[in-house]
Amino acid sequence: MRSTGLEGRKPPGCGVLAGDRMPPVNGGGMEIDMKYGDPGLKSFYLLEILTQRTDESHPLSTPQLAQILENEYQISLNRATIYSEIRKITDAGVDIVRSEGRPSGYYICARKFELAELKLLVDAVQSSKFITQKKSEVLIHKLESLCSCHEARQLGSQVTVYNRPKTANETIYYNVDMIHNAIFQNHQITYQYAEWTMKKTTVLKRDGAFYNVSPLHLIWDDENYYLIAFDEISRSVRHYRVDKMRNMTIQEDVRSPEALEEKVDIAAFSRKTFGMFSGLDEKVQLQGTRELAGAVLDRFGTDIWMRPLNENAFSAQVTVAVSKHFFGWVTAIGPGLKITGPPEVKDAYRAYLDRILKEMEPQEQPLQGV
Repeated sequence: MRSTGLEGRKPPGCGVLAGDRMPPVNGGGMEIDMKYGDPGLKSFYLLEILTQRTDESHPLSTPQLAQILENEYQISLNRATIYSEIRKITDAGVDIVRSEGRPSGYYICARKFELAELKLLVDAVQSSKFITQKKSEVLIHKLESLCSCHEARQLGSQVTVYNRPKTANETIYYNVDMIHNAIFQNHQITYQYAEWTMKKTTVLKRDGAFYNVSPLHLIWDDENYYLIAFDEISRSVRHYRVDKMRNMTIQEDVRSPEALEEKVDIAAFSRKTFGMFSGLDEKVQLQGTRELAGAVLDRFGTDIWMRPLNENAFSAQVTVAVSKHFFGWVTAIGPGLKITGPPEVKDAYRAYLDRILKEMEPQEQPLQGV
């Protein structure tokens, strides 16, 4: 189990009368650099306090609001003025509710994100291996600004990630942004492409030559970002790991007309491709035991052809990019699932298994000279 690094982290300025304010934000989460002590900004001061420090369980009374304004914002307001300013804020569309229970006071009710939605986003950020730990903390801090400081305490403390490595490569964010811009602006891109070595370092493929492509789609598959693009050299559609791209630039050349004619069904592409290792598309027949029907449907979707053979077995037909990764998936499922056709795919799978078994055989060691 790996710590998230966020346990016990307390958002600043979370006390009702805290001396340290949170970074100034408006109701939408955008930071504002306000000058304090200006009576003309009293509505903004109140909105900042209510946004950062209140929720249904933590309202602030009029005396508390007045004390915060005086202690932290260097401005004195009486009860009537506070009532008037809150009315102006609500008239502008902010959902402020006055609680009559215990504790009583004012709080921001409806926000752009519910706490449950923010928790989902935080979980996604923290568990994504392509986001660095440093970037995760920055993103989560921004998400915390979308709720009260009291609710923000919950966001970083409930995610536990098991053995999930995080990348140290932050260029992926800039690559993704540049690819989006290139697609929107209809331009080609160039980049170098890296691969791992046995020494756990990266080297550039093709001796550092630049790839020149027309970007088509960005997709998220198997916990990695991939670019589907039209390669301007091979004149074919390829896919590339975005985190392995280096020194990317947007070119002046527009995307080629041939690239724009390519119609890629992203959902179908992801279903049939295992680990983004492509192969020849084949309609493959599978036969499995009853309890494995869910595994096949989860992988290929419910629109595949499938029928029961009897009470305990089924047959299915799926379109697959046949590769060693597809064979690995079949093997991992276990003996309850088998490939029944076509014959050439069965033969290729048998050869795949034979190679694995052969590699497991003990190798004879050459005799050492005396």
